[in-house]
Amino acid sequence: MSAWFDRIKRFYDTIGSDGERLWGIERVKRAVETNTITEDEYKQITGKDYAE
Repeated sequence: MSAWFDRIKRFYDTIGSDGERLWGIERVKRAVETNTITEDEYKQITGKDYAE
């Protein structure tokens, strides 16, 4: 697992007081684009296959 995996998963899983995720799916996708997490980790976090 990448060093950021747990942190990004927590941000994605956390729902703010406004009812929105702290990190939306687009932000998680950007983490793949910047090589912060892998495509496999993206799927583990979001439950969806990564598509560019």
